[in-house]
Amino acid sequence: MHFMRSHCCYDAIPTSCKLVVFDTSLEIKKAFVALVANGVRAAPLWDSKTQSFVGMLTITDFINILHRYYRSPLVQIYEVEEHKIETWREVYLQGSFKPLVSISPSNSLFDAVYSLIKHKIHRLPVIEPISGNVLHILTHKRILKFLHIFGSTIPKPHFLKKTVQELCIGTFRDVAVVPETAPVYTALEIFVDRRVSALPVINDAGQVVGLYSRFDVIHLAAQKTYNNLDMSVREALRQRTVCLEGVLTCYPHETMEDIIDRIAKEQVHRLVLVDENQHPRGIVSLSDILQALVLTPAGINALNS
Repeated sequence: MHFMRSHCCYDAIPTSCKLVVFDTSLEIKKAFVALVANGVRAAPLWDSKTQSFVGMLTITDFINILHRYYRSPLVQIYEVEEHKIETWREVYLQGSFKPLVSISPSNSLFDAVYSLIKHKIHRLPVIEPISGNVLHILTHKRILKFLHIFGSTIPKPHFLKKTVQELCIGTFRDVAVVPETAPVYTALEIFVDRRVSALPVINDAGQVVGLYSRFDVIHLAAQKTYNNLDMSVREALRQRTVCLEGVLTCYPHETMEDIIDRIAKEQVHRLVLVDENQHPRGIVSLSDILQALVLTPAGINALNS
């Protein structure tokens, strides 16, 4: 905890990284294709009229657009493609615009973790207060990597030697899953209704055979297959053009230290907790880990605030 309070956000910014910014007057379709082409998951939105950053365009927006219009009798999905980002924001948000959650480079990494978890966001723009420029987009993954590399010099908390089962770090009740035979549209519905970022894919025997994440959905834009959301999740996973994170599992008897090492090494966002028969028993995510490592020792429970 002291380590995170004594390091600022600027310390976690890599020396070289890619940052994509969209003007709100850009067409939605072009924006999502650009996300895929650049291999990024989100982009800050610049409003030329107000000369300020007004929000983020993320994969969640793409999922919400598909979910909202795919079965709409009034609007064809190809009509939505021609919408500008600002039109979509006006239609979808309808006055409920939330201010952009951002952080200053001089703020501590502790503040960044608290902000990410409290606001239930996965992307936190680091904005230089004087120039107003976005320097970087901080993520759970980047912060954990920083902690994993540079935190090796500090003593590790004793609880890391305990098992996941003992610590109960993660989601264990009512875990959202999707059958491999279900259509992609069903997965989108679960993403929207349950506000989860990944779904263990199960076979007829209830065993975990894959993981369908929000990021997989963006590839529908790259392949222009979002007119066919009735294809099965199994088929969608098979069509992935790039090898994204597979389904990485962990077991209840494994220690928290082993799980953190695996997540950091494999650079994934979560592990699916399975029993000896490969049935899903829970999800251990980066949010759960950062809450346990950084906020819980400070007496803060931002996950449930």
